[in-house]
Amino acid sequence: MTSSMEKSLLRQSLRNHIRLRRRALSSQEQSDAALRVVSRVMNDARIRSARTLAVFLSFDGELGTRPLIDALWAAGKQIYLPVLHPFTPGHLLFMRYTATTPLVLNRLRIREPRLDITTLLPLTGLDVLFTPLVAFDAQGRRLGMGGGFYDRTLQHWRPLAGFYPIGLAHDCQQVADPLPVEEWDIGLPEIITPSRHWRWHDAGAKKTADAVFALRFPDRPWR
Repeated sequence: MTSSMEKSLLRQSLRNHIRLRRRALSSQEQSDAALRVVSRVMNDARIRSARTLAVFLSFDGELGTRPLIDALWAAGKQIYLPVLHPFTPGHLLFMRYTATTPLVLNRLRIREPRLDITTLLPLTGLDVLFTPLVAFDAQGRRLGMGGGFYDRTLQHWRPLAGFYPIGLAHDCQQVADPLPVEEWDIGLPEIITPSRHWRWHDAGAKKTADAVFALRFPDRPWR
């Protein structure tokens, strides 16, 4: 077995293990975690100054985002949700989300706004992108579900300009050992969990340490 195959199997094993771990949380634990994250997010200066924020709707045991969305609405923020791109597989669009926005199930069985180009916001218009993840480590490496949707979106992140990505996760999604990374994996400058606000950025500058932020820009083929 090649090292590439071994890494792929290890990554999938980690996904399965952490997904089971977060799905095992009770309804009360999920509710408590969601509320604790709201407090951390709303006390963040970057969030307070942001106007447009992309948030995901939780599924598969992910950290609940409904209380966060309600708090952001109450603070006068504009909320956008990810939508599967109808013409470019593996890519996301971001559409305005209000209390009256109709939602549909996409092909991945995730709720998203019904396609309406009048509510579409380009990535350049986003201030903050809240990012889901399956697992993370103490260096800010992120392991997603494997579809690459957010990795492709994060390709457009420039640390000193444009949208700013922040991961949201349960504490149980942290792994003790460094995650096995691929060249297309993109780390995050911040991750917020119920018990901690992790920060790896230095005054907004891009970290260049090996394997911490494996940033790749859109001059290579999509994965």
